[in-house]
Amino acid sequence: MPLDYKSSIPLHIQLKIIIERKVAEGTFNDQIPSERQFMEEYAVSRSTVREAINLLVREGILEKRHGKGTFVSLKPIHDWLGNLSSTTETILQMGMKPGAKLITHFKTTPSAYIQERTGFKEAYFIKRVRYADDTPIGVEHHYYPVKLGMDLIEYDLENATLYDLVQNELGIQFAEADQTIGSGQLLPVDQEYVTVPQGAHALIAERVIKDQQGKIIEMEEAYYRSDMYTFKINLSRKFG
Repeated sequence: MPLDYKSSIPLHIQLKIIIERKVAEGTFNDQIPSERQFMEEYAVSRSTVREAINLLVREGILEKRHGKGTFVSLKPIHDWLGNLSSTTETILQMGMKPGAKLITHFKTTPSAYIQERTGFKEAYFIKRVRYADDTPIGVEHHYYPVKLGMDLIEYDLENATLYDLVQNELGIQFAEADQTIGSGQLLPVDQEYVTVPQGAHALIAERVIKDQQGKIIEMEEAYYRSDMYTFKINLSRKFG
């Protein structure tokens, strides 16, 4: 993506967007090119390069290491659409350490939207913060049939994968899922748990999972840092 020298958008902002996109795509996943390389590739001044990089450093996307250069501070997590994998599996596949913190759980009457999507007149709600290498990356809202949710809460949900518990401990096998992905703001009640870079939206993933009989067993609404997630589509994979 070349710079547009006639655009009203300052060159350092354009360059910042390019670098940020390459981080999100995984093109830059460790040390980024030197200032000199950026200057030569994009025909810009050293001050333009430094302004772009300094903005990304302030947002926590890049970090400067004295005597070594500038590095990506957050390794993007790749999630494969078309593959029913847990957040824990995704983080492990990227060579990072997964973690979770249970925030709250209770029986509830879900919103009209949740009821419409699931048919749950009552649901058991579980909220967890998810971590990758001890960095909070998202907040997950899970809605289960009441009996299933109450069974799950008997386990240590800060040291377990919910998918594994449902399948291996409770004996319910996943068969298919309907997933949608968009962007938006973190819910106000979740802003204390995850820091989204200034001006960035959260990535919002909604997933409805069915068992082998076609019965809905979970609906998840998850809000993730968009700067730590990229997506690939593998249409040859199948659920089950």
